[in-house]
Amino acid sequence: MRTRALGRSGLQVSEVSLGSWLTIGGRIDYAETARLVHRAFDLGINLFDTADVYQDGEAEVALGEAVAPLSRPHVVLATKSFYPMSERPNDRGLSRKHIVESVEGSLRRLGTDYLDLHQCHGADPDVPMEETVRAYEDLIRQGKLLYWGVSKWQSSEIEEACEIADRFQGFRPISSQPEYSILARGVETDLFGTCAREGLGQIVFSPLGQGTLTGKYSGGRIPQQSRANDPKRNRWMSPSLAVDVLARVDELRKLADGLEISMAQLALAWCLRRPNVSSVIVGATRIEQLEENVKAVGVVLPEEVTNAIDAIFPAPGMDADD
Repeated sequence: MRTRALGRSGLQVSEVSLGSWLTIGGRIDYAETARLVHRAFDLGINLFDTADVYQDGEAEVALGEAVAPLSRPHVVLATKSFYPMSERPNDRGLSRKHIVESVEGSLRRLGTDYLDLHQCHGADPDVPMEETVRAYEDLIRQGKLLYWGVSKWQSSEIEEACEIADRFQGFRPISSQPEYSILARGVETDLFGTCAREGLGQIVFSPLGQGTLTGKYSGGRIPQQSRANDPKRNRWMSPSLAVDVLARVDELRKLADGLEISMAQLALAWCLRRPNVSSVIVGATRIEQLEENVKAVGVVLPEEVTNAIDAIFPAPGMDADD
């Protein structure tokens, strides 16, 4: 496993990280979660990403129990808050009240004295940015957090947060967590450039296009037990399951076969080709999946392969013939 600095901070994170959305605390039980997390740690993964809202807090509880036997200084625990945890008006958003109370809840569920990284799980237009930034400054000075970051924020919001932090000589966010994959390249247009200027590293989610880029839906076939066939877990998958998208994904198989790697490894290596991508978050329900994904580390894609991917799935503003 290789590590990369998270933005301009001194925090080193593994190039592949383990996420918990829809898996830990949900699809897999506590015993299997522990096996998966311990195998990930043995493979060199040090970054474990979760959120308070995942499985209504169960993901944090399960992850906390799984990492408890591990050496805490060697683990990077990252969680998030923003989405409603109840119907009560202050149990959501990025107010000082909710951030502080959410951090306390996450510390309790994860069974730890501090969080390595706490992330805003969205942007909150109803709360002054200064309130959010100053809340994180206080939590870091109290030792409850080491760093803070953002997820699914726009460039303008990141720039505002950094300007406010500088104005008060506070702590800037060090990371951005956007969706990024061969299928979702919109962040290349503006966000990546802003984060590079402001010193934020990328921890990208859904680098496998929610499973589509593994080739499991080749030929348009939807396996009975797959996530795409589960109404509870496929709510955001419709665009990636379009007939024309699946047909183009099938073209990627030839590129992967030519390099003697799996389609998943091709997709992950493609994300990691960018130096500002510090880590790619993968989800797994089986150790075999995790072991296959980790093999993407160190894979260098030849220029002709990246050009071929651009031709199949052009970047924003790029014509297929460019």
